[in-house]
Amino acid sequence: QAQLKESGPGLVKSSQTLALTCTVSGVSITTNLAYFSWIRQPPGKGLEWMGAINWNGATEFSPSLKNRTSISRDTAKNHITLILTSVTPEDTAVYYCAGRGYLDWGQGTQVTVSS
Repeated sequence: QAQLKESGPGLVKSSQTLALTCTVSGVSITTNLAYFSWIRQPPGKGLEWMGAINWNGATEFSPSLKNRTSISRDTAKNHITLILTSVTPEDTAVYYCAGRGYLDWGQGTQVTVSS
């Protein structure tokens, strides 16, 4: 069972780049079939899947966000990074990372984008 913990700046300004880290423990991010997603939930709205990275480092993204989103990993630190560029107040949300099958979730990190 993986333990996931998100971390990030909390508050960013419009047009800036947001970087969030998901620190994974209990399992290596390079374990065969490992798959980690970034998911967000804006206030008063449902969950939105943003993208994911697998054990090989291959990534996939939501079509609506792919032009602004990248996901990378640091295998030495066993963590995964989400980059979201050109943020706007509409990117205000709680951001989560989750493991394969969405069985394991982090506690989420609140990100507020100021105008």
